[in-house]
Amino acid sequence: MHEHDIVEDAGRRAVWTRERDLAPNPEATQQQLIGAAETLFATRGIDAVSLREITVAAGVRNSTALQYHFGDREGILRAVLRKHYPDVELRRHALLDEYETGATSELRPLVAAFVRPAASKLADQDGGREYLRIMAQLVNRPEIRVAEPVRSDRNDSTYRWRQLVAPHLPEVAVTRLHRRFTAIRVTFIELARRAEVRPARDDRLFTSHLIDLVTGVLDAPLSEETLRLLDTKARAPARPAAPTAGR
Repeated sequence: MHEHDIVEDAGRRAVWTRERDLAPNPEATQQQLIGAAETLFATRGIDAVSLREITVAAGVRNSTALQYHFGDREGILRAVLRKHYPDVELRRHALLDEYETGATSELRPLVAAFVRPAASKLADQDGGREYLRIMAQLVNRPEIRVAEPVRSDRNDSTYRWRQLVAPHLPEVAVTRLHRRFTAIRVTFIELARRAEVRPARDDRLFTSHLIDLVTGVLDAPLSEETLRLLDTKARAPARPAAPTAGR
């Protein structure tokens, strides 16, 4: 090979190498998009952020990258939740295992098994606090169905927790007052409130008190007034179904 050809070939290799190194890494692009969505969803609200704003905030040049990797808003939201889900699940299942094999049947340790894994996200510097703020939005927005499938997934820690909590509550508190969901909602609203402010040196007192509060929510006695209103509602005639369009 002539010297000119060697130099030309080396030049082509250099250009190819530079282009390869500058080419977008799909995994890195996905992480950039997830990180940007995480921050924007937490600070501005899930519905208040456009897909274009997420792409720009992520520093991704390709304007269709988000749709390519995640499809739509629900897809990127699912990806944000999946980022944190395994860690929370692992911690919660471990605490539930400990509860089931332990000697105690008290309610507070069972509440702690739900609260502590989520509260650990307060110390997660890789989007943990943003995750808590997003979860608070989701528990307050039943029309957003992104996390719905896990409610009936027997392998999901929240499903398992709900099954273990049920025997501690009056049947009416489970079937009509939905007190377990109230406990979940209180947990994430309080964690989100904590996540919005500057990180504390120590979250142990906050977490312990939150466990106390959630235990109180679940264990609160039903007043005579509530029981009377439940009975009145049960006796009331059912409302007629809304007319179907086209009839």
